[in-house]
Amino acid sequence: MDAFADKLLRWFADHGRHDLPWQRDATAYHVWLSEIMLQQTQVATVVPYYERFTAAFPDLQSLAAAPEDDVLALWSGLGYYARARNLHSAAKVLVSDHAGEFPADIDALQALPGIGRSTAGAILSTALGGRAPILDGNVKRVLARYHAVDGWPGRSTVMKKLWELAEAHTPADQVAEYTQAIMDLGATLCTRAKPACERCPQREGCAARAAARQGEFPGKKPRKVLPRRSTVFVLALTPAGELLLEKRPSPGLWGGLWCFPEATDHSAALDYCTTTLAAAVINAQELAPVQHSFSHYHLEISPLLLTLSREPTLVQEGGELRCWELQKLPGVGLAAPTQRLWQAVQATLDLNISGTS
Repeated sequence: MDAFADKLLRWFADHGRHDLPWQRDATAYHVWLSEIMLQQTQVATVVPYYERFTAAFPDLQSLAAAPEDDVLALWSGLGYYARARNLHSAAKVLVSDHAGEFPADIDALQALPGIGRSTAGAILSTALGGRAPILDGNVKRVLARYHAVDGWPGRSTVMKKLWELAEAHTPADQVAEYTQAIMDLGATLCTRAKPACERCPQREGCAARAAARQGEFPGKKPRKVLPRRSTVFVLALTPAGELLLEKRPSPGLWGGLWCFPEATDHSAALDYCTTTLAAAVINAQELAPVQHSFSHYHLEISPLLLTLSREPTLVQEGGELRCWELQKLPGVGLAAPTQRLWQAVQATLDLNISGTS
């Protein structure tokens, strides 16, 4: 075992995290679920989602059998919804093609939807008794600093170097402990800002610390100005006090989630009501615009609250276009702007009612 792994394991025994929910029963299912949830998300945010999710879907079979709406509803607010759709798809594949068991093979794991090399390595090494390196965000930061690896990890040459280092440091024994240890080191000491170098077990060998350049590693992603786009959300209010939502197609933006219908402008929003919904608009009210940012552009949403003269057509139970009682959020997967605007409509109507009383 090399000195890096040895120091890390000794530190982990005394200072690592041993009581995370997915560690209490470290099956492949629980490790997989936690790894997917933790992608680009902090542990403190993930824990309540993980506990609700496993309460509803305690095993692979229950997740595979669940309706997509139920899966996305429990994911609402966690973001990056493709993770949830891939999770659901992978569960179905595991049940149908692998007898409900995770294959103890790195290539077979990576063939599953949503599982990349690092996630596959975590499942294999933490739950299935194999040996494989991992390279999540925390590990990239630890290795980039320790070895002073210049450059942004998104570049292939930098990533290749980091994988080589991850492979070299991963021991033959105690792989599960090492895997958790290096993630813990990045999450608790070798943090993005203000790393606690004085308490780090790797401080003596860290090249970044020796050069006082901790803040330079890993290299930053090149900045670029994101374009801006605009859209109108159609907030169609029925005479029964319900709001209309449509389910987005699985591929693409907010895939599988329920959202307000979109229109290019106010005129198109009115046309949508009269043509698609076959209902006249008896009142129109502009709500405060909402901005929502994606990794590749900023979206400016202009919400238009339209009161309909009658119940809309094309709405049916189990369909892709449905009306929901305004008093509470629907128990399905909702895009983040949908949740915000739903609450805005509730507040607006309360103000309107109180203003007339």
